[in-house]
Amino acid sequence: MKRCIILLSFLITSVSLMAQKPDSAKKATSADSLLNSMSKDEAKGPIAIYKSSRLVLSQSTKTIKKNNLNFLVIHRFGDFAGKVGGGQTYFGLDAVADVYIGFEYGLSDNFNIDMGRSTIGGLADLELKYAVLHQANGGSPFAITLIGETGFRPYGVNFTKTSDRFSYFGQALIAHSFSPGNVLQIAPSFVRNNTPIPFVPGNDLDFFALSGTLRLKISNHSGFIVDYAHSFSSYQHTKNSGFSDPLGFGYEVETGGHVFTVNVTNARAVNEINYLSGTQSSYGRGQYRLGFTISRMFDFSSHKGSKKE
Repeated sequence: MKRCIILLSFLITSVSLMAQKPDSAKKATSADSLLNSMSKDEAKGPIAIYKSSRLVLSQSTKTIKKNNLNFLVIHRFGDFAGKVGGGQTYFGLDAVADVYIGFEYGLSDNFNIDMGRSTIGGLADLELKYAVLHQANGGSPFAITLIGETGFRPYGVNFTKTSDRFSYFGQALIAHSFSPGNVLQIAPSFVRNNTPIPFVPGNDLDFFALSGTLRLKISNHSGFIVDYAHSFSSYQHTKNSGFSDPLGFGYEVETGGHVFTVNVTNARAVNEINYLSGTQSSYGRGQYRLGFTISRMFDFSSHKGSKKE
């Protein structure tokens, strides 16, 4: 009822104001009509809802533009507190939990090929990322991006044959920007390990997971991120299994061609296969750590210079 009253009042006020305008103001020139038409066209179309392809734990729906290369360095330090943290390791800064070095290349504006390597397990990954749908003014309210990844562990003694070293990951990223810089994203996932990770009898080889991420705008060039993931592995949720759901908090800032994120998370691993399969660190035991992500973009598109007269 309140909404109807407010809407009716607004309508009456608008009609009254229009009635008070002189006839000359009502007549729009052809130039005015053209400008109005152009403004409407510019307001429509895809909108950029993320500044970076990586958040804290999750990836974002953003893809790298064609012929652009994104160089990534993602670092996780050691435990901030707990038995192996505290002052003896300078609150984790003397230790390394995981380091990921990766490259993301745009085969087209919507299709990327990515590769990288993690310290944990020596996991090397090859990934394809495709933006199926973009959130757009006057169009779709959601952005949807699909990820398919293969992981390979070249080292380790728990593998009897080459195929045992492979893992697979599939994910659908679904995001909605409810205002500029403020984004909610959910991501159903599937993980398949040909060998249990970690190598524990009874551990699941494959399972589903669900991630949720919230980005809140702080300024035009920075934001606060909350990133959470839940595994539906039956083994991980057995009593005294020691597994925990990954949870991270981050501050993201854009500086020119760089996007820098500093974060705190209980997940030791960077790669989705690793942290969804084997997070056994808990905030309650002081097993959380400082981390950061550095992203640097390189443009390999051919730019034609201006002709000399």
